[in-house]
Amino acid sequence: MPKKQGFSKYMGLTFLIGFGFFTMGLMDPLYDTYIPVFLRRYIASNAAVGGVMTLDNLLQLFLIPFISIWSDRTRTRIGRRMPFIIVMLPISAVLFTLFPKAASLSLAALIILIFIFNMFKTSVRGPVVALMPDTIPGEYRSEANGVINMMGGIGLIAGTLVLAPLIGINEQIPFTAAGICILAAVLVLFLFVKERLPQDGTEAKEEQIPVFASIKKVFSSGNTSIPRILISLFFWFMAYEGAKPFLGLFMVESMGAAEGYAAFAQGAAGISSVILAIPAGYFAHRLGRKNYIRLCLICITIILLLIPASGYLASKLALSPGSSLVIFLILMFIYGAFWIGIVVNSFPMLWQMASFGTMGVYTGLYYTFSQAAAVLAPPVTGLIIDLAGYPGIFIFGAMCMAAAWIIMGGVSQGEAGESPERSGSDA
Repeated sequence: MPKKQGFSKYMGLTFLIGFGFFTMGLMDPLYDTYIPVFLRRYIASNAAVGGVMTLDNLLQLFLIPFISIWSDRTRTRIGRRMPFIIVMLPISAVLFTLFPKAASLSLAALIILIFIFNMFKTSVRGPVVALMPDTIPGEYRSEANGVINMMGGIGLIAGTLVLAPLIGINEQIPFTAAGICILAAVLVLFLFVKERLPQDGTEAKEEQIPVFASIKKVFSSGNTSIPRILISLFFWFMAYEGAKPFLGLFMVESMGAAEGYAAFAQGAAGISSVILAIPAGYFAHRLGRKNYIRLCLICITIILLLIPASGYLASKLALSPGSSLVIFLILMFIYGAFWIGIVVNSFPMLWQMASFGTMGVYTGLYYTFSQAAAVLAPPVTGLIIDLAGYPGIFIFGAMCMAAAWIIMGGVSQGEAGESPERSGSDA
């Protein structure tokens, strides 16, 4: 496949693969915004709510790496990722529609559904993500990751700005509508996305290494860029996951927004993410993935420090009541523009170091570190809110983003065009 043909050759296929990300983008903001609201009907402590919200992250910490590597070794007539997608995503869609009913029954029913739902949704995330690097050549994965993250952003916008306000009419409507959309997206994936086979017999040549041995081999490869990227993403996800479950509560309890608009903070970030998802891949191709990620990290650090000052800025500028909410949403819009630059380019840096047979290993490692942060962050930020109020979580997030910026400075591998062999050890 000559490079001169460029990414345009793969654009249509990438959009189709993006329907998998669309399902995640649709479910995640509704889940992250309204499950804490449902939990607060039974639980008064923000720290306790954050603790319950980590149940799904605990599952992701262990299930995603295991299922990702399992899918590496799966061989069926329809591919190695598709069997997981066509079974687990539809079940996730059905379970997702049950949340309002469970919330109306009891705390126990809600927590049990959270656990079962995340068993299936978590299991399918790795195969959905790995489908793209299986299909798109390494030099175009930043651009392709921009496309599929744009599709995820469209799902996020649909969930937050279209479906979420309907919760004011009936809590069941947004969850049922999301479930139907997910089933339709699965059908598109199954009918139109055909997984590619490894070329030149590479699959036969690759040794089938056990799961834990595969992970050990990655860390003993001599490539110090791998742990640096993983530790960096742990910190930036500490900031992201620490704030995410509480943005809806922050808007309702501190900004005075109605519950139907609680998801607008994620919606604002989602709009800018959709707009800049594809350009972020092209920017990184020109500036370098590491350089662009570090630029985004320092910009987000500044934005997070400005958010607690939004009320102060509104009062000093003698703006009308409610202006602090507008300033906050503008900052979230800008935040989303830089956050998508990190997300679009960090995964391709790891994939650039992987071979066809280890794509799931690297995908699993990404989720091990990101979900470790997702497990730890909500209880920490919930406690920070209980002790210091909502501004504390944004200051905490700024500190985490700054730490990631420092650690990423030592990364020397993972740029577009490098072969797995070149990325396998530091120069």
